[in-house]
Amino acid sequence: MNEHVRKEGPQRAHDVVLFGATGFVGALTAEYLAAHAPAACRWALAGRDLGKLERLRERLTVLNPACADLPLLRADASDGPAVRELAASTRVLATTVGPYVWYGAELVEACAKAGTDYVDLTGEPEFVDRMYVAHDARARETGARLVHACGFDSIPADLGAWFTVNRLPEGVPLRVDGFVRSNALFSGGTLASALTALGRGPQTLAAARSRRLHEPRLPGRRVRGPVGAPRFSRETGSWALPLPTLDPAVVARSAAALARYGPDFRYRHYAAVRHLPVAVGGTAAVGAVAALAQVPAARRWLMGRWEPGSGPDAERRARSWFTLRFVGEGGGRRVFTEVSGGDPGYGETAKMLAESALCLAHDALPDTAGQLTTAVAMGDALLDRLQKAGIRFRVAAED
Repeated sequence: MNEHVRKEGPQRAHDVVLFGATGFVGALTAEYLAAHAPAACRWALAGRDLGKLERLRERLTVLNPACADLPLLRADASDGPAVRELAASTRVLATTVGPYVWYGAELVEACAKAGTDYVDLTGEPEFVDRMYVAHDARARETGARLVHACGFDSIPADLGAWFTVNRLPEGVPLRVDGFVRSNALFSGGTLASALTALGRGPQTLAAARSRRLHEPRLPGRRVRGPVGAPRFSRETGSWALPLPTLDPAVVARSAAALARYGPDFRYRHYAAVRHLPVAVGGTAAVGAVAALAQVPAARRWLMGRWEPGSGPDAERRARSWFTLRFVGEGGGRRVFTEVSGGDPGYGETAKMLAESALCLAHDALPDTAGQLTTAVAMGDALLDRLQKAGIRFRVAAED
């Protein structure tokens, strides 16, 4: 990818605004920015409750005294004029407020119209597809980069596949499989987003069909992200269960945009489970939750088990980890790579979102606009940032 220094538009008051800063992941992201944002970065906290923002700023000031002067911006996700003012005030808007299908559309529209770069943590396919149809064209006109899924959904898969592809021959068909393992817990906000997505099957299918009608075709190239069948993976020594998450679609969109993925690219995404009984039980449990999510009363009951804004404590997060192992092959070569880190849903997700926002604000990047993936918008620049921040990308073996 050719890199260019992005042309600056009109001067904005802020480089980065973090919206939803007082939520569980929002506060972790704010803490990361307090510790790692460069001194010259003009960043601010935003949310609907000024009192909570003030208390968060006090906590951040203990970590970094310079945070005593952090600007606090009040806005509600459903308040169109306030959201438009927020987007116009910053070069990059990062939001943790989900479920995004309920609370995210106004922010994306405002950023697309204002030429403001946007990052979020969504794992909701319906939301991503709807935003593409509604706002990709306008964002291309204004120069806005709309980058969804900048957390555990879907940076490890997207940049991990990019890292793997770059270790395989060019100009040949490529096949990459990813295998996820983790011991992490989830928060109330994550549960709400997942159950909302599971309960909106018809809307998700309709959004995907609409997107396909709007997306340009790939002349002379083929890209696929199919749902694989359950199988035993000799490469990883585990049972591979297909994960129908946003990740395969994100990887496929990166492959469609970048010729480096070759003329014929396929990516499959799996959960890796060591023992067959656990694999069978896990499949049954996921099926049961998906079935319950179709019933509004059952969905509300499940959401009520964990309150939004709650999540695992620091001690539990410190024991959490993830690995995403890739098997890539093409042109007579095969490579085994791995992305790994600590607590995926919270500590590492906060790190990924913050570094994505800082990368868009401060790094020399490809000259792109519209709805983009992390590999397309930031690529090696973000990969380098995440490696320096402690997320490991490594080649395990080659043959």
